[in-house]
This record gives sequence, structure tokens and C-alpha cells, in this order.
Amino acid sequence: MMMKLMKTVLLAATLAATLSAVAQEAVIRKTLSERIPQLQKIDEITESPMPGLFEIRVNGTEILYTDAKGNFLLQGNLIDTKQRRNLTEERIDKLTAISFDALPLKDAFTFVNGNGKRKLAVFEDPNCSYCKKFERDLQKVDNVTVYLFLYPILGPDSNEKSKNIWCAKDKAKAWQDWMLRAQVPKAANCDSAAIERNVELGRKYKITGTPTLIFADGTRVPGAIDAAQVEKLLAAASN
Repeated sequence: MMMKLMKTVLLAATLAATLSAVAQEAVIRKTLSERIPQLQKIDEITESPMPGLFEIRVNGTEILYTDAKGNFLLQGNLIDTKQRRNLTEERIDKLTAISFDALPLKDAFTFVNGNGKRKLAVFEDPNCSYCKKFERDLQKVDNVTVYLFLYPILGPDSNEKSKNIWCAKDKAKAWQDWMLRAQVPKAANCDSAAIERNVELGRKYKITGTPTLIFADGTRVPGAIDAAQVEKLLAAASN
């Protein structure tokens, strides 16, 4: 009898908490929509790790914060000072995570070092100086298959070079000739719609800089890292 009573009380408390959360969300939505009509459509409202502060997600992956009544709106990073963690950055990383298996590998070309057992996807612009540095370091990494997504975001010349590389008879060679040996890719024509799809994919997942690396376990790394760091992350992704 006592156990049944406890279950009933627990169920009632859970239901009350749920109704309270729904009502709280409705208040915040109503207040913000009335006071800031230009605010983008709110995708989700959840309690943040900081008591009394609510997370507002808009435009898929953008994070804002507000109080319980929607009287204040904050834009910036929420830092856990005790654990020294950027909670906002961690949340955005989770929202923008890319499943390796979901990548459209048909829109990339590959080159293989060693046995190629490990996998790495990279988004790069042919005019990116950091990408060229990364490519030199990548030559030191063995036993990996690299899926290269051309991602021309630095201007018209980047787009032109990307098209010439994509349309080359040997894409990987044309890419490395340019990135490692400064041999300008020869003019070529073909169906280069894959490059446009890459740019759209990057926009969807908020890839704003090159190189951006995606490892087999979904780990995403923006910026050029050295061979030792790539090895460490490849090993972690393989476990």
C-alpha cells in the first residue's frame, strides 16, 4: 500500500513539474515575441545549468539566454568557473556535430596513406594558407584514408581552383600538386555541382573556417593541427 502511494505521489510531482515547465516556456515565448518581434523563431527553450537562467535556441544552433520571465536577453558564453568549462561552446559543438556516416562521401575525393584503415574527412579551401600547412603535416600521418571536401569560401578564385581540381583526371594529384608544390591546377570543365553541395553542407553545419576536420567518431576540429594531434585524435576515434 505504501509503495503504491509513493508511486502516485512521485507521478503527481512529475506531472506538476512538466506542466510548470510548459507554462514557463509559454511565458518566455510570449514575452520575447511581443517585446522583440525581430527575434528569430525560437526552436527550443530549456533550463540552463545556471539556476534561474534559460537557454534559448534559434536558427538551429544559435544560443541565447534569458530569465524565467523573459525580461532580460543575454548573448555570450556561459562559463562553469568551477570546472573551467565553456558550456555554451560545448552545447554548440554538440548541436553542430556531424556524423561521419552521414557525410556525402560521393562529393569528396580521397587519397590514402599506408593501409588507409583509419578515416578522416577534411573541408578545405585551395587558397587557405593554414590548409597548406596542414597538408604538409598530414603527409607525416600514416594508415589513413582522407576524404577531401573542396570548400571554397575565400573568394571567386578559390571557387575556380576548386572546379579545376574537381574536374582534373586525377583529383588527388591535382590537389596535392597545388597545395604542396604550388603547381596551379589546369583549367578543366565538368559537372562541379558537388562543390556547391559542399558549401551548402558547410553552411548547414556552421563550418566557418578551413581546414575543418571530422574524425570517424564525429569529433570536429576547426583549424590546422599538427601530425601528432591528428594521430592522437585518429587513435581515439578508432577505439
